Amino acid sequence: MPEPAAAGGQPAAQAEQGQSTLKTIGQSVAMFLVIQFAVKQFAGGSQKAKTTITEADGTIVQVATAPTQVPPYSERPNQLDEGAAYSHIPQLVAPIWPEDSKLDIVVTISPSFVPSPLSDLPKDSVVFEEKQFGLGNWSDKRAVDTTITVPPSVQQNGTLWGHFHVGLPGALLDPTQPRYDPASAYHFVFPLTQYIPKKKVVKTRNLLESKNATAEEEAHEEEEAEPSGPIIANYYHPNISLSFIPNSGVITFPQMHPAARQYLRLEATGARDGSGQNSWYYPILFINGFWQLKTHMTLLNDTVKTLPMHIDLNNLADWKFKTMASIDTSSKEAARQAAFGAQLPGGGDGSEIDMIKEILLDTNPILLGVTVIVSIVHMVLETLAFGSDIAHYRKKKDNVGISVRSILANVFMQLVIFLYLVDQSQHTSWMILGSQAVGIIIELWKVTTVVNVRVRPAAPGSTIPYRISFEDKHKLSETEEKTKEYDEIAFKYMYIGGVPLLLAYAAYSLVYDTHKSWYSFIITTLVGSVYAYGFLMMIPSLYINYRLKSVAHMPGKAMMYKFLNTFIDDLFAFTIKMPLLHRLATLRDDVIFFVYIYQRWAYKVDYTRVNEFGQGGEDEAKGDKKDESKALPPVPEKAVGSSKSKATGADTGAATKRR
Repeated sequence: MPEPAAAGGQPAAQAEQGQSTLKTIGQSVAMFLVIQFAVKQFAGGSQKAKTTITEADGTIVQVATAPTQVPPYSERPNQLDEGAAYSHIPQLVAPIWPEDSKLDIVVTISPSFVPSPLSDLPKDSVVFEEKQFGLGNWSDKRAVDTTITVPPSVQQNGTLWGHFHVGLPGALLDPTQPRYDPASAYHFVFPLTQYIPKKKVVKTRNLLESKNATAEEEAHEEEEAEPSGPIIANYYHPNISLSFIPNSGVITFPQMHPAARQYLRLEATGARDGSGQNSWYYPILFINGFWQLKTHMTLLNDTVKTLPMHIDLNNLADWKFKTMASIDTSSKEAARQAAFGAQLPGGGDGSEIDMIKEILLDTNPILLGVTVIVSIVHMVLETLAFGSDIAHYRKKKDNVGISVRSILANVFMQLVIFLYLVDQSQHTSWMILGSQAVGIIIELWKVTTVVNVRVRPAAPGSTIPYRISFEDKHKLSETEEKTKEYDEIAFKYMYIGGVPLLLAYAAYSLVYDTHKSWYSFIITTLVGSVYAYGFLMMIPSLYINYRLKSVAHMPGKAMMYKFLNTFIDDLFAFTIKMPLLHRLATLRDDVIFFVYIYQRWAYKVDYTRVNEFGQGGEDEAKGDKKDESKALPPVPEKAVGSSKSKATGADTGAATKRR
């Protein structure tokens, strides 16, 4: 039964990783937009084209021409101006056709990069054909659904090419024909399949299998050629989004972002204006793969005979095009580098962008907005709980009500989770591992606040020469001795109930599950128990509260922050996809919360008085600071002794009622 809960660690780790990745994406997009704006405003204006003129006295000088002075394509000169030099890389490029042109488009598929005559192609190779599409008409949208036959070469890891033919109405779109005019049509190819590295599959085995069978399997695996690098596979996505980018205006070609520049097609004949520096470009057609997730792709092999294809045609704003192209290109490059063993900044394997896209696609926008707000609140409460918890232990002067065993158990559980993340996640983010390590350090620090940790010589005859000893910081009071006794009793019953469950889960996992090694089996079993029974660590504290009839020693603020986070986790449990058993497991902490709320009601605390554990309220602390400079008259010892009294939970409640 704990098995689903054991797997719940990865969604939790992925959720934290997804939050850090979303923040990184936002920063990258903002930085990209700022850089583009700065380049357009400053660098773009400073690198203008030069033209040569002759003044009245015969002096030849060069002057800068404004971008708007790139002449229309129909007015292009037959030859360059006198003294002008031809630039193979144009500086400025302007639209070749009017921004409100009507366009015809034909899309064909082929296993070959070389275009074939349109008249010779099979009918099913022409997958998209539309006429009179309005460039810049935001309401003009076209869509086609069809089925394609997969060529044999594509089944054998070949590329499926898309041939895109675009032109003005009535223009000849076939570039293989003699009458084809580049002034009225253009053609380009783009791959419709993607070569993506496969994720490395970790080899696991049943640890109870005989050694002979395991040896035979290993020998068989050694016979197979082990690739030195990642395995690259051919994938196909059924949805193809085609977007024309209107109103792009005059573009400084050398400064254009490479991710966007790959979709810009320059005038085919290499024509230039009179200066020889400027040219023209065809309408940008963006093959939008931004929303193509790997989970929705089909792995191509010889068993795949036919594939569905859905094509959308629309217009897209220029800023959206540049943003999508930049993010898509950078994420694919990051995934490629990670597949070849490169360590990405912050860890990860390059698939974090896909995870964010999947959340955006599969989640209701309103629910997504609520989730973002709740996530921010969750982080704030987590920070407040962290600060309050540390402040509580720094101010505490005794061990009353503190379960030392619970703190040590928390250290052990945090360490188990840390080792599990290292063992199971090949590219776990360093941010997640770092936060887990900080949690371990804080729990270790808590131990040093309640007991002294010493290294002592071991008993005679022991194989280990030294042992770690936990010693009391001072002689325990009567109440502290009771706390220690109650802590032992609570853990005794927890051992009786928890150890058999742990052994049963370990036996089940050993018999029916596969593991990388015995070490991996131990870590997986322990982390499964931590995720399933971690909430039991609060039971000793509740039991101590019950026996002491007081909650004055508890870190009230930190507990409230943590329990509010518990309810936020409940919200996530019903909004994020997860197994039913894991969803129900998130409600377990609520039981502890309601028991704690009942104890706070039953064992009332007057925060304006010093309680039975030597702790005073905030009002008293402020009063001490104000009155510390005033001289107080001496009080006789007998009077002091007779005035001292202990404010137990019950007495405090009575005092509160009298007030």
